[in-house]
Amino acid sequence: MSEIYFVRHGQASFGTGNYDQLSELGHEQAWLLGEYFREREIRFDHIITGDMVRHRETAEGICVGMGLEAQQFEVYPELNEFDFHSVLRAYTTQFPDQALPEKPVAADFFRRLKKGILLWSAGELQGELPETWASFEQRLAAFRESVMQRHSGQRVLAVSSGGAIAMLIRQLLQAPESVMVELNLQTRNTAVTHCRFNSRAMRLSSFNNVPHLDRRDREAMITYT
Repeated sequence: MSEIYFVRHGQASFGTGNYDQLSELGHEQAWLLGEYFREREIRFDHIITGDMVRHRETAEGICVGMGLEAQQFEVYPELNEFDFHSVLRAYTTQFPDQALPEKPVAADFFRRLKKGILLWSAGELQGELPETWASFEQRLAAFRESVMQRHSGQRVLAVSSGGAIAMLIRQLLQAPESVMVELNLQTRNTAVTHCRFNSRAMRLSSFNNVPHLDRRDREAMITYT
């Protein structure tokens, strides 16, 4: 049986000078997910990450929870998040009346980002961006194809970001671009998305599950950043 568990990174340091690192809670979320895998005897033949700090830190925390020695992860830059800072900046530049308030909250950020991504997907977002929507699509499709060809018969763990995972799921469902935006904004930190695959196709089994946090005393640990 070939299967892959996509995990969104733990809570990042939203609102700080460096988003690309886990918060204290993010580290704990990752450790608890690893503990969940260990308790259920779920083991992986390969652990894959993007090359962002928050991806590596999440994978390391999962390994600690699983009781594994330090691991060398297989790095795929294709799993990196799209540059949402650039998308947001381009959107607020194109629409100055949508500038973020002086003390924005997460809702202010995500409301504008959603509109920016939709314009980006339609080719209507102005300004210089480091990546086109088409190239974002292509790199996730290339990653999927690589996994299908290289990891037949294996169980793979892939730590990535919300946007990248949402794009993969949109492709699997052959859904409109707007579906990627909705999936992206609802993906929870350290949520697990499970797929089965062979050399010809990958199919979605489950999306956005947090079994390690799905209990009353951990409700406050469920986050989206």
